[in-house]
Amino acid sequence: MNYNNSKKIVFLPVILGISLALGIIIGRYLPSDKDFHQHSNIRSRNDKLNSILNIIESNYVDSVNRKDLVETAIPAILKKLDPHSVYIPAKDLARANEPLQGNFEGIGISFSMLTDTILIISTIPGGPSEKLGLLPGDKILYVNDSLVAGRHIIDEKIMGMLKGPRGTVVKIKILRSGQKELLPFEITRDKIPIYSVDVDYMVNDHIGYIKINAFAMTTFDEFMKGLRELKDHGMTSLILDLRGNSGGIMEAAIQVADQFLKEGQLIVYTKGRASPRSEAKATGKGEFETGNLVVLIDEWSASASEILAGALQDNDRGTIIGRRSFGKGLVQEPVPFSDGSGMRLTIARYYTPTGRSIQKPYKDGFEKYFDDLNLRYTHGEFEVSDSIHFSDSLKFTTPGGHIVYGGGGIMPDKFVPRDTLGVSTYFLKVRSYIYRFALKYTENNRELLKKYIEPGEMEKYLDKQALLDQFTRFAAANGIKKDPEGLKISGAIIHTQIKAYIARNILDNKGFYPIWEQIDNTLKYAIDFLKK
Repeated sequence: MNYNNSKKIVFLPVILGISLALGIIIGRYLPSDKDFHQHSNIRSRNDKLNSILNIIESNYVDSVNRKDLVETAIPAILKKLDPHSVYIPAKDLARANEPLQGNFEGIGISFSMLTDTILIISTIPGGPSEKLGLLPGDKILYVNDSLVAGRHIIDEKIMGMLKGPRGTVVKIKILRSGQKELLPFEITRDKIPIYSVDVDYMVNDHIGYIKINAFAMTTFDEFMKGLRELKDHGMTSLILDLRGNSGGIMEAAIQVADQFLKEGQLIVYTKGRASPRSEAKATGKGEFETGNLVVLIDEWSASASEILAGALQDNDRGTIIGRRSFGKGLVQEPVPFSDGSGMRLTIARYYTPTGRSIQKPYKDGFEKYFDDLNLRYTHGEFEVSDSIHFSDSLKFTTPGGHIVYGGGGIMPDKFVPRDTLGVSTYFLKVRSYIYRFALKYTENNRELLKKYIEPGEMEKYLDKQALLDQFTRFAAANGIKKDPEGLKISGAIIHTQIKAYIARNILDNKGFYPIWEQIDNTLKYAIDFLKK
């Protein structure tokens, strides 16, 4: 399996620590000698690291915590390897694995902060909160008898209060519109699904759209459900959106790729120093092997996303549209430890069918590696495709005769620059207030909005509500004066974003994406491309 880790790790360059942790990984310890001078004896190379640990523990001037030394040292060891081999302490491992497993344990709500109050945006179908009757619009004021409203509690802490092991109970008190008294609930936590397919819907009578935000154990089933529903609605062309998808489980990407390729076509292969070449090929049982296909990628598409995009591009299946992907082509294997911690160790590289390694270089250090996107931005790569230069040594040819390049991400067949039209100084000032206004508007008009079950019908209603005027007054009340010139440039974008967020608050992503589509230039390009 291929695991993605997109966060930087803070490393401590402690040479002594490196030695200590390697001893732990090897798992061999020497008895601690009480006589310091005995440690000056010549020992075999394999004992040296363990001896250092024992010497420190026995003779260091101050008391030391052996476990703390090890926990500090292991990241320093992995820093010497590559940017994606990581150590995960026991306290963080369960949370790190949640997106890959496709579930977490909690009460099953999505929430936002409305004037420092926890507002339930939606309850997850089948989850414990929905079963007990919690509703969108409910405000959580108490958690386990602790007041949480008006306390300026950060989202992360709130999540920590509501999440917990399956079978445990959390008590909450909510304020519900129309109710004078607070309503108490005792919610037994349970497994809550994390959906990796954001949305699937028909753009028009023939073009379908599916957005995958990550590759997890549940992704393939979610994808197939969406694909079949769209085909039932007459889909003959598909837009598969992988923008912002930082990867996950390689097998899930392979399963999705299999739906588009013919029997025997190579999807991906991996190989490493201790890992012989391993290939994944299409089974010939795909359910969309011949329809028109477009795949959207951007600079945040990484790992398993690049496997999928690269497999389709190298087999001349569909068209890749957007901007060059991240360039993460290393395969991690999970290594669990008995204390509940774990390591993800890079064991191989993966290669697209033509033989491309899409891993970008990291020989110049991890700081430069993780700063690569900023460098791309500075060099103008997000605006002009000609700013990207590949050497001929990284040139490959597909069976259909198309030239593709390795050495750092997937280069799209059709480049779409980052959209900067409609961005004004006023927009940049008010951007953080757009969702806040949409949330407040939703709360003030929830009962009326609930009667609209289709995004198109809701949008028609919202278009008549002078939302932009209401928003400019809201922004002014928050210290941002109305800017007529800025509104000429950005008014349409602000208005569309407001409508999309309101629709999401009522209809979830099925309401959001069909409206947001109007200001998504890459998606609009893909739709026009398929219409030709």
